[in-house]
Amino acid sequence: MSLTNCRRMEAVLSVAFALCFFITSGVHADSLTVLQSPDFVSFQKGDWPISGEKIPDLVALTMGFSVQEDLSWPGLKAGPLFQRPRANVLVVVRGVDSLDMPNSVASYPLENPVPFTLDSVAETVHSLFAEDTPVVLQLAPSEERLYMLGKANAVFEDLPVTLQQIRARLSQDGSVLASLPLNSLSRNAEADLLFLSEVQVLHDITALLQRHKHLAKDHSPDLYSLELSGLEELSRVYGQDSPQYRDATAILATVLQKFGEDVYGLYGNSTVVEVVTVKTFQAPLTRKSRSILESKQISNPGSPYNLAYKYNFQYAVIFNIVLWLMIALALAVIVTSYNLWNMDPGYDSIIYRMTNQKIRMD
Repeated sequence: MSLTNCRRMEAVLSVAFALCFFITSGVHADSLTVLQSPDFVSFQKGDWPISGEKIPDLVALTMGFSVQEDLSWPGLKAGPLFQRPRANVLVVVRGVDSLDMPNSVASYPLENPVPFTLDSVAETVHSLFAEDTPVVLQLAPSEERLYMLGKANAVFEDLPVTLQQIRARLSQDGSVLASLPLNSLSRNAEADLLFLSEVQVLHDITALLQRHKHLAKDHSPDLYSLELSGLEELSRVYGQDSPQYRDATAILATVLQKFGEDVYGLYGNSTVVEVVTVKTFQAPLTRKSRSILESKQISNPGSPYNLAYKYNFQYAVIFNIVLWLMIALALAVIVTSYNLWNMDPGYDSIIYRMTNQKIRMD
């Protein structure tokens, strides 16, 4: 084979590898972007992928909570033990794989984008800080799904949550329609109104937080979880190459960047703000459901003898408490027995000493 043919073959292989890399990167382009983070929550810059099902554990670790399984992911560095952020804000954007947000702290590729919730983190916050009534807000305007806990019931009681309420809010004073460059977006189209409604919700949340600034001064951490699907609807109606989709993507990137900066400032630069961009969620391989009529399950499905698990994540704590308490009690018994055995009743016991003196006096 001549030298020219070798060079041609090398060029063809290079182009083929480049196309393969481009296609692969295009398929797995979903991302996790950290918009804001305090100094004591350190995110390392790199291309380390994280699985979608590990997002709740990541949020729990950034808030200083423990998780059942260790998160072996180098993107988050261990921080100080006695410092935790005052709030964590997670925004899930469906219908786009990435957004152009140049002022972000770090960005990581997202693998296995399965649906997830922060219910476990919300339960932890509520159980640890029940007396302080922290703010827990989980909102998905497109599905009209709302969950509020603690002080959120009083602070966000006026927040429009249903699509009908949000669309009515767009026609009132202070609407985002007066400040946003709509360009190709229409105020009458159904898909466009869904996207603008979600932008209005972000604006109203920051407005309510500015009105209730005392929330950022308490000792309990707050949790916000928002899911936006307006871009997904625009992509379905107009297509990804449409001017409506491109204008909406640019608007949302700018709004999210400002939303993160506002929340970060309201909480005294002690807030973690993350944005998860997902083209489409993958359905999990298995789906487990529970019913109130469900029969009682055995504690260990892997054992046919209905045996309990050998230990749980609190096993080490309980084991150390029982072990050192037994050692302390055993040492106390040994020392007491030794002293009693070598005790001289005439000198060491006040009872025998008084009796002995009384006998001598008689």
